[in-house]
Amino acid sequence: MTTVVDGRQLATQHRAKVREQVLELDGGPPRLVAVLVGEDPASQIYVRNKQRAAGKAGIDSESIQLPADTDPAELLDRIAALNQDPGTHGILVQLPLPPQIDPGAVAAAVHPDKDVDCLNPANSGLLVRNQARLRPCTPSGCLHILDAHGVEIEGARAVIVGRSEIVGKPLALMLLHRHATVTLCHSRTRDLAGVAREADILVAAVGVPELVQGDWVRPGAAVIDVGMNRLEGGLVGDVAFEPASERAGLITPVPGGVGPLTIAMLIENTLEAFRLQRGANAA
Repeated sequence: MTTVVDGRQLATQHRAKVREQVLELDGGPPRLVAVLVGEDPASQIYVRNKQRAAGKAGIDSESIQLPADTDPAELLDRIAALNQDPGTHGILVQLPLPPQIDPGAVAAAVHPDKDVDCLNPANSGLLVRNQARLRPCTPSGCLHILDAHGVEIEGARAVIVGRSEIVGKPLALMLLHRHATVTLCHSRTRDLAGVAREADILVAAVGVPELVQGDWVRPGAAVIDVGMNRLEGGLVGDVAFEPASERAGLITPVPGGVGPLTIAMLIENTLEAFRLQRGANAA
């Protein structure tokens, strides 16, 4: 019997635990600021969802809307001001950004202790050394799903399809730190289907609708679908859900799988960022 993950329920439960901790804080609540450049409708929805989740966890939030033609220097100045503001504990700059703005420069500009998306190179380096204080949200959500359903990670063969800086690479490191044997696949991987069939844990995070077919799934495998692709018929993931669910032991749907957990982990990171900064101030 295949277990279909209810990501919304898991996120609600996790957010409730965060809220309990927020209510016990001295000097709280934490404050999250989202910076949105341009008027991309999907980005606006994502930011609203993040703010709504923050509110349910007892965390204050604010969004800063900048026009699409914003000069890169102006955006960096805004980030610098938020870095210096002791009342701002978490900063996220919603992606994608307009073409005149370098996302790498923006990621590096956010103070590592306020970098709730974990895109600053300093936080990436700490993750490599397994010393991360804040952890990437989507990979953390993937691991939370596996842990919540009792999927054994230690010793498992994990195959990740997609090597992005946001999901594939950090998730590979985090699984490796949990003693999985990890294969990171990409557009030049030979016999991708054959590699996928070896996986105890199969993660699809490549942004290609229904790339992973049902016969790519090893019977009983845990399948985590990070993809979210908008087609005429609605949202689909990177996994062909129906045929894959006939073989998987556990599978995440799209929507309602990884997405809600990604936001829940962002909220937890905001709480942890608050604690980091309060600890630094106390020292």
